[in-house]
Amino acid sequence: MDEWVVDLMLIISGLVLLSGSLYLIPAMGKYLEKMAKWLSGFQAIIGIVAIVVGIIVDADLLARLMLIVAGLIMAASIVTVLPAVGKYIAKLVKFLGAFQTIIGIIALVLGIWYLID
Repeated sequence: MDEWVVDLMLIISGLVLLSGSLYLIPAMGKYLEKMAKWLSGFQAIIGIVAIVVGIIVDADLLARLMLIVAGLIMAASIVTVLPAVGKYIAKLVKFLGAFQTIIGIIALVLGIWYLID
C-alpha cells in the first residue's frame, strides 16, 4: 500500500530536481519542463513531504535514502533554520546541491523502476 507513495514521491522529486534539464529529452521534454517548473513552485513543501515519507514509510532502503536526500535539497530554505542542527544541514545541503542533477536522475529512474516493478 505504501510503496506507491514512495514511487510517486521519487518521480515528483526527480522532476523538480531536474527542472532545468528536462528540455533536453526529445519529443516530450518541453512538456515535462513545463510540469517541472510548475511543481518547482511547491519545492519546499514537496521537499518536506519527501523527507517525512522517506523517514516514515517502510520501503526499500535505497528509495528511502533518495527521498531524504532529494527532500533535503528541495527544502533547504526551511530545514536550515532548525535550531541546533540548521548550520550543519546547510553545509550538507550545499555539498549535495552540487550533485542535484545526478540525484534527480537517480530519483526519477528509481521512481519509474519501482512503479513498473
